Parts: sequence; C-alpha cells; structure tokens
Amino acid sequence: MKEHVHQMLDQLDTSQLAAVAHLLEVLTDPISRSLAAAPFDREPIAASEAAELDEAHAAIQRGEGIAHEDMLREYGIVR
Repeated sequence: MKEHVHQMLDQLDTSQLAAVAHLLEVLTDPISRSLAAAPFDREPIAASEAAELDEAHAAIQRGEGIAHEDMLREYGIVR
C-alpha cells in the first residue's frame, strides 16, 4: 500500500502535493483528530447570546466585518 501511495505522490504537482501534505498533517495530528471526533455542542444559546449573534450577522451584512485574509495576515499566518 505504501509503495502505491508513493507512486501516486510522485505524479502530483507542487500545489497538489502541498494539499496532500496538509491533509496528512491534519490526519496525523492528535488534536485535529480529537476535534473532528468531538460531539457537536448542543447547549442552548441564551437570549443575550442570540442577540449578540444577530448583531454580529447584521454588522457583517453592512460590510463591517474583517476579511478572512486580513485576519490571517494579522496573526502572521499568511503575508
């Protein structure tokens, strides 16, 4: 099986290989596996939390949100 996987990896271009590498990192990371296996939180949302979520969604609709790319740059994840 490993030989077959190695043969397939040899056929990938750089961007495809990077995607596979990321997938393998997630699959082999114990924290990622734990998060993926964790049950969905079914705790009820309090009325105050629901109001805050409604306001956040409205702010995003008004264009007041922060772009995902900007957040990644702010935290040094991308340049």
